[in-house]
Amino acid sequence: MKLQAHGIETDLPTGWEGRIGVRTTPAAGTSSRSIGDPDEIPHPIVHLANFALPEDRGDFGSGAVDVMDERHVLVVLFEYGPECVGTPLFSRQGLPTELTPNMFSASALQRTLPNQAGCQVFFTEANRAFCLYTVLGRQSAATRVLPGANATLSATRISPR
Repeated sequence: MKLQAHGIETDLPTGWEGRIGVRTTPAAGTSSRSIGDPDEIPHPIVHLANFALPEDRGDFGSGAVDVMDERHVLVVLFEYGPECVGTPLFSRQGLPTELTPNMFSASALQRTLPNQAGCQVFFTEANRAFCLYTVLGRQSAATRVLPGANATLSATRISPR
């Protein structure tokens, strides 16, 4: 299945699903429970997974990581603003497509859940700054699930804005 929006496209393998979207910012004067800054300029967020993605997900996969089991992997591409391009954090060039088990750790998770492990790689592609955030449902299953994640990343293309 081809998924394409906001200058990002991917060909998802069988059994994978994904979403590409832009979070809406809260309107000025909204309640204090709103998420985000009304002055924020939102950028695309990509969620790709080898399991059914819940409709209610946070930017870095909250909600999705709660339903993961040992067979699952979640891939998030979070775009940052153009002011980040050229900064040291985003100096790596090109979308990473060869994640390895030793890149994952429980300490890299946004929120620690038992047996899960995460990996964050900041990079620039097509003059756009991103964080690749990947979560394994079980760290010990990395060698089984990472080939699918790497194939999905290899099938992903980012175009200039």
